[in-house]
Amino acid sequence: MTPATPHHDAPDRRRRFVVGITGASGAAYALRLLELLLSGGHEVHLVVTEYGRRLLADEADIRKLDLASLLPHRLSDAPPPLGVRPRESGAASWDAAEIESRLFVHPNKDVGAVIASGSFLHDGMAIIPCSSTSLGAVATGAGSNLLCRAAMVTLKERRPLIVCHRESPLNLIDIENMRTLTLAGAIICPTNPGFYLLPRSVEDIVDFTVGKVLDLLHVEHGLDVRWKPQSE
Repeated sequence: MTPATPHHDAPDRRRRFVVGITGASGAAYALRLLELLLSGGHEVHLVVTEYGRRLLADEADIRKLDLASLLPHRLSDAPPPLGVRPRESGAASWDAAEIESRLFVHPNKDVGAVIASGSFLHDGMAIIPCSSTSLGAVATGAGSNLLCRAAMVTLKERRPLIVCHRESPLNLIDIENMRTLTLAGAIICPTNPGFYLLPRSVEDIVDFTVGKVLDLLHVEHGLDVRWKPQSE
């Protein structure tokens, strides 16, 4: 299937995003972002590194990169992965065929895939979670895999690149790589939760970070993640 070319002058059009998953801990962030982008009617192009696949297996028992494996709770009564909210009671299941028509999974070794080309129009890329290894590879312009090439093209074309670095603590190499990417136009969005909303669950903490990413991608969402002044 050939994805439709987005039209930037249509505010209510279906939008197109690239999501990259690397081997840093935090599978729930990526899965929740995928869920909300697809729920919003958007087109998602997914690329997962080899260690990202291991992450999904270790933290979410995901062995295949397809809709039924990534978000099983939206297609059936299966429990959601840790950190991802259950489907609301009474909510209709997804139309699997329609959702799958908007989810494109690209092999990380396929450096000739469409998302590696600047002529492929999209509305932004998020690397979530982003390991220090992938952070350094993108910062140094290494194009040995599809995720890095897609990120470099995103910067080259001046499109939003959201880098959700998760590892802690930081060493000077990480800090310098963040500085380099920031100067190149990327937005470093660490997966640091705020506690002013008084989170009561892992899902609340995950939604805080994912809501930040959606805001940075200019995607409307219904997550209650923004600070509000206390009433007098």
